[in-house]
Amino acid sequence: MVTTVGTESTFPKLVRNLLLLEHDAIAAYEQTIERLENPAYKQQIAAFKSDHDRHVMELTRLADSLGTEAPTEGDAKQLLTTGKVALASIMGDAAILRAMKSNEEDTVSAYERACKHSEVPAEALRVFEQAAQDERRHRGWMQETAAAG
Repeated sequence: MVTTVGTESTFPKLVRNLLLLEHDAIAAYEQTIERLENPAYKQQIAAFKSDHDRHVMELTRLADSLGTEAPTEGDAKQLLTTGKVALASIMGDAAILRAMKSNEEDTVSAYERACKHSEVPAEALRVFEQAAQDERRHRGWMQETAAAG
């Protein structure tokens, strides 16, 4: 799935769409934790999920400061992010991690574009840069671990 998050015309829309993307990601992380067999993988995925929980808190603060609606759950894309994990679970942990890596591609792209958005104030830029760094770390771990498994 290729996301368009990060291409919004206004900063409030960007924040709202990043929140939707984060909620979709959290749902996929919850699916992944349920379906993984390897306890060490589950523990690492839970740690990554806590990064996404923090992103939601930070984005919600930004939305509140803008007077923008802060979604509390994902949208229809959530079916795609969680569906990939559910299908991959048939083939084992490595397949689940590859599915999650493809989900992380979207979050990495979204935050990298958000960092370049013309309306992003300095406070938000710090939040976006940290989130992009987190997402690249998640993606890298998933890629390496899936390849080894």
